Amino acid sequence: MSEAETVFSSKIRYVGVLNFKDFYRFCYDWLSEETELMLVENKYEEKIDGDIKNIEVEWTGARKITDYFKYKVKVKFRVLGLKKVEVIRDGKKEKTNEGSVEVKASGDLVRDYQGKFELGAGRKFLRGIYDKWVIPSRIEEYQGKLVGKINEFLNQAKAWLDLEGKK
Repeated sequence: MSEAETVFSSKIRYVGVLNFKDFYRFCYDWLSEETELMLVENKYEEKIDGDIKNIEVEWTGARKITDYFKYKVKVKFRVLGLKKVEVIRDGKKEKTNEGSVEVKASGDLVRDYQGKFELGAGRKFLRGIYDKWVIPSRIEEYQGKLVGKINEFLNQAKAWLDLEGKK
């Protein structure tokens, strides 16, 4: 059985003006292009109460690094009190949204994701030796790269939200 280790978990929050459709597209595109993850939307749930929406979205993504390592990433969006508003930008009225957004992201480094070392007790023992003595620096390298990518995603999402709100 493969071994997944969560190496990063964090979240950002934003309250203000945003275009959720554009933000959603930005996040999907950034994760697909910059991290080369194959993203799957596991959940998209909207609850409408009058003119206010609450939205929950969950994505999972995976990327094969080597025959032994794989990245797994989970991203959750929670949007509360999203409503349509009009703002004036550059002297023109523009329709957009206002609300509260929370984005949580976590990343796992999966070792032996194909289960090649699980074919017997002897192989499990060898995997323990392999992980502890042969490739510890490679494990740290891949963990660092995953942490860097997910942290950069959250920073880019926060910057996008801050920039959108100040336009």
